Amino acid sequence: MDAPVSSQQLVRLLADDARCKIVAALVLAGEPLAAAEVAEATGLSIRDVVDSGSRLVSGGLLDGDADSYSVIDGVFQHAARAEAPPAPVSAHSDQPDDVARVLDLVFTDGKLVQWPAKRTKRLLVLDHLAQQFEIGKRYKEIEVNDLLRPFNDDVATMRRYLVDEQFLDRGNGEYWRCGGTF
Repeated sequence: MDAPVSSQQLVRLLADDARCKIVAALVLAGEPLAAAEVAEATGLSIRDVVDSGSRLVSGGLLDGDADSYSVIDGVFQHAARAEAPPAPVSAHSDQPDDVARVLDLVFTDGKLVQWPAKRTKRLLVLDHLAQQFEIGKRYKEIEVNDLLRPFNDDVATMRRYLVDEQFLDRGNGEYWRCGGTF
């Protein structure tokens, strides 16, 4: 076989009932079979087995000839893997893998869609939110809300969590960053 069989080629090869029966008989047998054995297993004539078998050999799905046909190892797996969609690129690829995994689970299109149940994971989310605030700068509550709103409309909950977990501090109507990754 020169080039691996694509999933489209595989579908075209197996679209014919006779060819599909031949491949099924060989897969179920788990060993090479002669054309006569395939004919007996499938109920096809030997002539149909030889004709369809040669088409499957030229298509790259089978190995052999009328004396002994076998399915080429890994042809189905290769076709399936070749068509598998690529792994999605993390929106948080600038973060370590374990942090990016958590952030990718709770953020969709930049929006916080769920709070993690585990505190350690929730702290990663809060640290990510805290990165929106400049160190040393004081913010009025409305400014904090404006910075948090793009992530979720429930700014009060985010604000409260950030203060409770000491990512932000507050006093005299102002907030400032006091924790998180610097």
